[in-house]
Amino acid sequence: MIAEAVRAKSPRQIDDGVIRNLGLVGVLIILVIIGIVTRPELYSDPTWVRNNVLTILQQASAIGVVTVGMTFVIIGGGIDLSVGAIIALSGVWATTLATQSYGAAGMIFTALVVGLAVGVVNGVLISYGKLVPFIATLAMLVSARGLAAQISGKQTQVSANATINDIASTKLIGIPLLVWILAAVVAAGWVLLNRTTFGRRTVAVGGNPEAARLAGINVKRHTLMLYALSGICCGIAAIMLTSQATSAQAAMANLYELDAIAAAIIGGTLLSGGRGTIVGALFGVLVFSTITNLFAINNLSTEVQNMVKGGIIVAAVLIQQFRYRSLTQLLKR
Repeated sequence: MIAEAVRAKSPRQIDDGVIRNLGLVGVLIILVIIGIVTRPELYSDPTWVRNNVLTILQQASAIGVVTVGMTFVIIGGGIDLSVGAIIALSGVWATTLATQSYGAAGMIFTALVVGLAVGVVNGVLISYGKLVPFIATLAMLVSARGLAAQISGKQTQVSANATINDIASTKLIGIPLLVWILAAVVAAGWVLLNRTTFGRRTVAVGGNPEAARLAGINVKRHTLMLYALSGICCGIAAIMLTSQATSAQAAMANLYELDAIAAAIIGGTLLSGGRGTIVGALFGVLVFSTITNLFAINNLSTEVQNMVKGGIIVAAVLIQQFRYRSLTQLLKR
């Protein structure tokens, strides 16, 4: 019965996914070429190139983890505007003096539990409270930021735990631990989406909620679980960002929700739900991180960078809508 609720993937759809990912790889290559042309003296140094690649991956790590959770939510037919605020609340709560007294394990546990709890609240409001995801998560964005500011007294809370702080500087086989964490979350997300019943149900719920319900899927409970998953990803990202800054504050992870949504869309996740890939979302994150790095090494303003990102998002949505209309017309024939 569940299989009837899941949209079957035709060879054309599968090829589209491969082509899209290859296109994103092409974009990354173009960005590298632009970097070589604009700063040849830097790219001529192999050591600098290697370190710069690791820097890009490290900068992409936290937002990449958040994007994995966001991709699941969007595929499931929802949206989460509160991820940045959840990260801030998780980070601030994890760095209070009371929490830090329990050591690194206590801080990590607190961040994960706070992220999970807020995600569950979002899920309950949307699934059982019948609130529109946009409104529910927008309200949570404001509330979580406000609570984070209240807990921290609008001050930056310094992390005094060496174990937490060392996460950002630790390397395994020459690769930063943060990148390994991102790789682990992406791998887990890929398996969960593509090799489990949970993933198939996510696609079914996002593609056609009513058909999913008739197929025996508890749509409300599954939607709640999707937002809980997003919250857990935010808790992980909170620890990663706290480690990088050795502190946490109510303003941390500002606009992360927009970056995560944009990366998922760039990677081919359908805004209306029912379709998306974890690999594509990761490529979307890498594209934006590379653009940020490219602007930084060329000393270009953040304003110009944001305009370029905005243009990329608009272009991606327009292409997505065009491809969706073309596919719809093809299926009607």
